[in-house]
Amino acid sequence: IVACEAAMGEMEQALKPGISENELWAELHRGNIARGGEWIETRLLTSGPRTNPWFQECSSRKIEAGDLVAFDTDLIGPYGFCADLSRTWLCGDGKPTSEQRDLFRIAADQIGHNAALMQPGISFRDLVERSAVPPGDCFPTRYGVLYHGVGLADEYPTLPHASDWTSDTPDGVLEPGMVLCVESYIGRLGGREGVKIEEQILITETGNEQLSTYPLDKRLLG
Repeated sequence: IVACEAAMGEMEQALKPGISENELWAELHRGNIARGGEWIETRLLTSGPRTNPWFQECSSRKIEAGDLVAFDTDLIGPYGFCADLSRTWLCGDGKPTSEQRDLFRIAADQIGHNAALMQPGISFRDLVERSAVPPGDCFPTRYGVLYHGVGLADEYPTLPHASDWTSDTPDGVLEPGMVLCVESYIGRLGGREGVKIEEQILITETGNEQLSTYPLDKRLLG
């Protein structure tokens, strides 16, 4: 995670109007390999109108001032461990729009609420049922899971929204030593942009410890 976040810092320094999504994504690859990392599972970095809906791959699009830039590292770093973090940044020196701040606040609040629920002994089903979810106009574009395990890659368990729970969804209990990611994607159905945030959390004997420390964009927090 330390190596991943150092590479993220280099990405953020490189984020200027006119850089392409591919060029910016290459900074994460370069920083990972330079620090002894191995590879990256996906190409999930998008900007402006390509941030909504989520799961579009990075492209040759030139990032413009005022665009949101959202990415998911999915990075296999030094010693083969996965660092799976997401951030959304504002490109340029300007101020965010009220809509950009609103989307970001919803995502940050969802992450904060759901991370606090990640305590030893809580069942997977109870965790999901007590979790905050995107509001109505953002729910159709929701991220596929609220939480997932992480280790050498994305791993067990994969925990969807309560409305998406099926008989195949694993049930169990959070235990000390487990590491999970908590996810949020907030984008309005038919809206221009979306926000992706993801944190990596260790379950401890007494609660949890957030392993990811890269700061959120203060301009978007408002």
